[in-house]
Amino acid sequence: MAMINSGEILQTIRMIDQQHLDIRTVTMGISLLDCADADVQRCAEKIYDKITRSARDLVRTAEEIESELGIPIVNKRISVTPIALVGAACRSDSYVPLARAMDRAAADCGVNFIGGFSALVHKGATAADLTLIRSIPEALAETELVCASVNVGSTKSGINMDAVAEMGRVIRQTAALTADRGGFGCAKLVVFCNAVEDNPFMAGAFHGVGEPERAINVGVSGPGVVYHALQDMQGQPLDAVAETVKKTAFHITRVGQLVAQEASRRLGVPFGIVDLSLAPTPAVGDSVARILERMGLSTCGGHGTTAALALLNDAVKKGGVMASSSVGGLSGAFIPVSEDEGMIAAARKGVLRLDKLEAMTCVCSVGLDMIAIPGDTPASTISAIIADEAAIGMVNAKTTAVRLIPAPGMQVGDTVEFGGLLGTAPVMPVHAESAEAFIARGGRIPAPMQSLKN
Repeated sequence: MAMINSGEILQTIRMIDQQHLDIRTVTMGISLLDCADADVQRCAEKIYDKITRSARDLVRTAEEIESELGIPIVNKRISVTPIALVGAACRSDSYVPLARAMDRAAADCGVNFIGGFSALVHKGATAADLTLIRSIPEALAETELVCASVNVGSTKSGINMDAVAEMGRVIRQTAALTADRGGFGCAKLVVFCNAVEDNPFMAGAFHGVGEPERAINVGVSGPGVVYHALQDMQGQPLDAVAETVKKTAFHITRVGQLVAQEASRRLGVPFGIVDLSLAPTPAVGDSVARILERMGLSTCGGHGTTAALALLNDAVKKGGVMASSSVGGLSGAFIPVSEDEGMIAAARKGVLRLDKLEAMTCVCSVGLDMIAIPGDTPASTISAIIADEAAIGMVNAKTTAVRLIPAPGMQVGDTVEFGGLLGTAPVMPVHAESAEAFIARGGRIPAPMQSLKN
């Protein structure tokens, strides 16, 4: 692996000081396959022991790197093997004890979140998968740091519509059990199509079965840096804008590569990937929406938004792959409404709506992310939204996801406050027309022609 001269970081100092450049997360992936046990309590104990033993130095090491290099590392996180696989040996009708063990281990390690309370059911569900899915509402209500995800579709297998229907109900139940916190449990739950095994970002991170015993994956961020880089591009043609974004993404990714290599060396854990995703925050000046507006749009969500986002996403990828030979995860531009100051403003103006966000997900990373909807939205409508987004991922051979918060007791125009990086979510309207009969059919949407590549 090519060495990075730390002198390269000098040119990014102003990005860190003035433009919100940070390492969004250093995430340690940990395999829990050897924690399987017929007794659920013994399995939970093994999970706690394996996580705390593996990640005991993660936070301290990240803080040392942060201090020595002067690069902010916002989050330290853990991802684990999908718990449905680990819990399959347990003679239990609930995996909530395993979630509690994850939560306790994460707290004792000092990390911000732990991901992997997950199931992969894109072609069908095992008994263990169904147990995990049924456990999600209670698990997310009883824990603070545990994140859950379920993969319901893929380009190779199609979409498991029975799982899609069930996840609509699970999201509603999770919101109800965390109603005192605005449905906060749903902010820790993602429904995927084409989920990846090395994603360092929450809430969808898990440690895939193709991964090593442990791995260090780093997620960089820098919407503010890209926004600043475009301030001198007024009136320039779009190919010049793309070139500027590409060069900026190169510098951002080099910072991530340096941090990842240092963390890997100091922890004695293999370096996995750098995820290039532009991950916004609620801070002013750290917004993907404002980048699109700087390109010439009056408001994010108006006509032209999808084209501008396509340019941004592509340029970020091209710049990133020149900076690192280990690019992975999701790598693009996130558009989480509650976590992006510009997206929140556009949603409040009524310009940015669910249908436009869906169109935007065709050309960027992931999907409908951190969107609050009315608390009385039917489960079948939530499932239909998931199905639409999964179809985009399936047909386009890309990762898509849905993280919806049906905010209990709230209607369009209300606001849900989550605080921190999760931000503020204006409740957005959904279509009133029913999809109940469609979702009730169940079965499977077959894989598209693109799946026949062998």
